[in-house]
Amino acid sequence: MKFSPSGLLSLLAMVTSVQATEFHIAPTGSDANPGTRSAPFRSIQRGAEAAQPGDVITVHAGVYRERINPPRGGVSDQKRIVFRAAPGERVAIKGSEIITNWVRLQPDLWQATIPNAFFGSFNPYSDLIHGDWFTAKGRAHHTGAVYLNGDWLTEAATRDEVLKPAGSNALWFATVDATNTTIWAQFPGMDPNAQLVEINVRRTVFYPEKTGINYLTVRGFTLTQAATSWAPPTAEQFGVIGTHWSKVWIIESNLISYSTCCGIALGKYGDEWDNRAESAEGYVGTLTRALTNGWNRATVGSHLVRDNEVSHCEQTGIVGSLGCAFSTITGNSIHDIHVRQLFSGAEMAGIKFHGAIDVVISRNHIYRCGDVSGIWLDWMAQGAQVTGNLLHDNFGNGGDIFFEMQHGPILVANNLLLSKRSLQLNSQGIAFVHNLIAGSIRNLRNDRRSTPFHPAHSTEVAGLYPAARGDSGDYRFFNNLLLAPCKLSALDSSVLPYFCAGNVFTAGTQPSKFDTNALLKPEFDSSVKLTETPDGWYLQIIEDKAWSIEASRKLTTTKLLGKAVVSNQPFENADGSALRLNTDYFGKLRNKSNPFPGPFEISGNEKESFKVWPLTPALPAW
Repeated sequence: MKFSPSGLLSLLAMVTSVQATEFHIAPTGSDANPGTRSAPFRSIQRGAEAAQPGDVITVHAGVYRERINPPRGGVSDQKRIVFRAAPGERVAIKGSEIITNWVRLQPDLWQATIPNAFFGSFNPYSDLIHGDWFTAKGRAHHTGAVYLNGDWLTEAATRDEVLKPAGSNALWFATVDATNTTIWAQFPGMDPNAQLVEINVRRTVFYPEKTGINYLTVRGFTLTQAATSWAPPTAEQFGVIGTHWSKVWIIESNLISYSTCCGIALGKYGDEWDNRAESAEGYVGTLTRALTNGWNRATVGSHLVRDNEVSHCEQTGIVGSLGCAFSTITGNSIHDIHVRQLFSGAEMAGIKFHGAIDVVISRNHIYRCGDVSGIWLDWMAQGAQVTGNLLHDNFGNGGDIFFEMQHGPILVANNLLLSKRSLQLNSQGIAFVHNLIAGSIRNLRNDRRSTPFHPAHSTEVAGLYPAARGDSGDYRFFNNLLLAPCKLSALDSSVLPYFCAGNVFTAGTQPSKFDTNALLKPEFDSSVKLTETPDGWYLQIIEDKAWSIEASRKLTTTKLLGKAVVSNQPFENADGSALRLNTDYFGKLRNKSNPFPGPFEISGNEKESFKVWPLTPALPAW
């Protein structure tokens, strides 16, 4: 049979229309419906079960209380399965349920009794937060939570605490017996039955039960109130939304909040070794098993997480052990992470990644993150780039960025590091270029763990490097602007050398012994001030355009940076192309013959106010 060109096009259009279907979800729908616009499904899960590669699930305005467990993904970027909020409509997916049977016991104290059957197989009020590197601070913590009008109350350590008069932080406490879950909660001056009171019921909101659910897009939702578990690098990592050992998800333009532990999880699968390996040797075992379970570019990672707001998570905003590799994290606002500090451990940060090979963390706004850091890259971030981020008011010991047991190469460029501590370093092979560094630097030494390095752009292990053989060092500091109290001299005790050129040191700062041509301005005060306004965040700063002629600087390139000592790999892009840092924080071209120091390429007024968040769309590639 022969077809004319027009007939062939018509046939292709018919095939495409058969293959690509848009399913609609609405609170007024029914899961017995066909899922059309006029007869929508009621649940998002029903849409997930119906969708095939190439299909779109459009969810209309409303609150959906369910956990979405997609049974399949797409097969390519061109044939993804897309979950999206209907354009212009507000859609919330919650891991909580409303409770209205509160009984008053005292003026501000109320009690609700809930049959255990209400929770099904998972009860957050008997589910303890626990795991490797978790510190409970001498009391029990549960994944459950109680919310009053969208904000959470604080779990009391004992029932006696919640029976006392309410203080500035309203408390709750729960017990679970063979039949019922009983919750006591403080609601000062109000009747909870006349308010919106919700409690955690589901561990997660959007998370596939199976691994390998690839090529999904999740766009435009409010995802909130989930009983997520502690997420160490040695265990399966749940978030309000999580990819569960899959590849090439797009998570974009969502509001993600109120997780007892993690917001977005790009982490590993679970196995019998979960939470049994709290040591460096144990994590090497986790890595070895992951390599046999598909830890490679073809199978896992390469996610795009962009333009989300992530807040009010008590462990991390975005977490990922191994499954984060080759991903891009860009345009996100991450704030108010681990601010309650009821528990602690070694895994808290705005972004906490292990195995962040070739990951790009770019153009994010990260602030008000407690112990440990705004960004914490822990083990195996070889090839990572941390560029053009705004970090401030991060109050953990690790400050804005903590690099732990890295061997490089890693690029850190065009960032605004404005917290009291800008950097904590326990690594080698990192290049810091054109940053504004306004906080202290802490140099950790004498860590004797052996950790992996890799062939270029690969998850395979090329070897283990014991830090005791070389300690910290092998850093590069080029063309940075340093403000008090930053002192590069804090790194002078490093065993491996580091290389400095083109930096400007203002009042209260101090160069390192390795900086041979530092431009010293001991009387110059840049008077940096960050201000939030209704339309964004503005940075006021004084700079001297004469800095461009008082010292000669080179454009930073792969050739200039050389190779990281331990891995013997060059500083380059993930595709193997050469770096050329010829644009500034805003994407403005730099003076290639003598670039201006710091993140902004200025040529006019010395005192300026820059809008530093939100930023305009995409920067050009390096």
